[in-house]
Amino acid sequence: MTTPLSDDLLADGFADGDEACLNEAYRRWGALIFTIASRKLGDPEEAKDVTQQVFVGAWKGRKNFNRDRGSLKTWLVGIAYKKTIDALDRRSRHLRDQQAVVAVTVSDHAGSLATTADRVVDHIVVMDELEQLPAPQQAVLRMAFYEDLSQAQIAERTGMPLGTVKSHTRRGMMRLKHRLEVDSEAR
Repeated sequence: MTTPLSDDLLADGFADGDEACLNEAYRRWGALIFTIASRKLGDPEEAKDVTQQVFVGAWKGRKNFNRDRGSLKTWLVGIAYKKTIDALDRRSRHLRDQQAVVAVTVSDHAGSLATTADRVVDHIVVMDELEQLPAPQQAVLRMAFYEDLSQAQIAERTGMPLGTVKSHTRRGMMRLKHRLEVDSEAR
């Protein structure tokens, strides 16, 4: 029978990239992280996603873990709170987007159905062109538009230099602008 790892040894192994320590951390604290997310979100499926995001994010960012600032458990709980807030923010933005679409649709019915059709076409064109962008540009623009993150926040989240994020944003926006100009000339 093996002796269970102490929290200190587990934290050291986790920070050093030992996958067995990742598995043990999940075994010890996965239910706690899930419970925190579930209580805040009120949705078990969304809480499962957040729990996974916490451990994936912690594993990818394990070099940022500093035992002098707290235990591995405390660090994971902190990440859980941040990921839960991100999920709530995404939910709020999604709800606002839905309400905006309903408001536009209602006002368009009072006005012109052709305008609604044009907006739908524009939306489809933008979404199609966004999917055609190189992966880094696409990721940066999606975080900027769908998650409402600043370029500094995107740089922090992705680990890209701020200048690279700005370049990806500019190139992606220029390509989208060009596509919309070409499309509007074709009409």
